Order: sequence, then C-alpha cells, then structure tokens
Amino acid sequence: MTKQERLEKEKERYRSLEAFDTGLRANGIRFLAGVDEVGRGPLAGPVTCACVVLPADSGLLGVDDSKKLTDRRRRILSERILETALAYGFGEQPPEVIDRINILEATKAAMREAVREADEMLRARTGQSLDLVVIDAVHVEGLGFPQRAVVRGDSTSLSVAAASVIAKVHRDDEMIALAEKFPGYGFEKNKGYGTRAHYEGLNRQGPSPVHRRTFLRSRGSYPRTSSD
Repeated sequence: MTKQERLEKEKERYRSLEAFDTGLRANGIRFLAGVDEVGRGPLAGPVTCACVVLPADSGLLGVDDSKKLTDRRRRILSERILETALAYGFGEQPPEVIDRINILEATKAAMREAVREADEMLRARTGQSLDLVVIDAVHVEGLGFPQRAVVRGDSTSLSVAAASVIAKVHRDDEMIALAEKFPGYGFEKNKGYGTRAHYEGLNRQGPSPVHRRTFLRSRGSYPRTSSD
C-alpha cells in the first residue's frame, strides 16, 4: 500500500467513525464523551478505562479500535488525542477489587471514575458538563449522565475509539512499570495476559501481589501456551 493509499484509507475510516458522533450531535448533543476499557482479560494488573470528549471535526486521522493499531501508532495517536481533546479522564480498579466484586463490576467502577474525571476537566475548561456518554457495549448503573451502550463502540464511534487508544497506552505503561517491580512474568511484553513466559513465571515463583487470584487456577501447575 502506498503512502497516498494509506492516507485515503485513514480519511475514509475517520469519516465513518466521525459520522456516528456527528449523528448524535445533530440531536442537540454538544459535549459527547466516549468511554472504553482495556484489561478485562489479563491475569494480572488493573482494569483501566478512559473517557474522551472530542471537539467536532477533530481531524484525528488514524484513530481506530486500539486492537487494530501497532504500539508505535497507538502512542503517536494517544499524544494527539490528549492534545486535541476538550477533556479526558482515566479510571482503574486494582486486582484486589476485581477479585472482590468481579471483573464486570470493577470495569463499571473504573468507567464511573473516568467519566467523573473527564466531566471535572470539562467543567473546569468550559463551565459545561457532559451531555451524553457513549460506552463500548456496557450499561453503567449510577453513571450520573445520559448514556448509550454501543456494541463494538470502538469500531463505530470516533470518541470511543479515541478512548480505547489512550486507555491502552495508559495501562501498557503501568504494566511496564510493574514489570520492574515484579520481574519474572514478562509484564513488559505480555501486559499481564496469559502467555507462555507469564505461565512459566507463575510456575517458577508463584503469583505476585498484582495477580488476580480469581483468574488463576486454584491448584496444580499453570498451563503452558504455544507462544509468547
């Protein structure tokens, strides 16, 4: 694919994602927030959520579902999103909370935290509050704002896709830091997911304080996988 072809593809993808948000703004929504999470499946580390409020016609070419982007591309886009956003916020819940209340409820708690932080920033910058929160697939009780759950929201809404990007980079950086504190599991590469290196670390030295006990097998050795 040539550089020009890649650019045209990014423009087409941007128009598609932005069209969904524009449709919502056409109904009188001015401050639209997108929310997404990362880290529901790993064996270790927090579940992390982000909330992003973008201006209309943000021009954020290249933004997409974070899973479709390389680490380098995500990091470049994350900086652009944070610079462009009217407001943003992060929320997370640690392994001990995940173990106590389950991953779904912990994710919702992190989402409430991210939305609250973004709304505080928006009010500080504009004097206005959020009009609508678009969330990837999940309905969050007690959110405090009108909301809309959209299945595959990170592939449908530009705001949700932007949230998926900054949430991923935020959590990845935290897992890299945890790799230094708790070596031997390969957190810097696997980000807490169940790779071969991770399971080998568990077999060798047992779980760390940042492992989710409810996600680990209760007895015997941990399974081995075919790749890192």
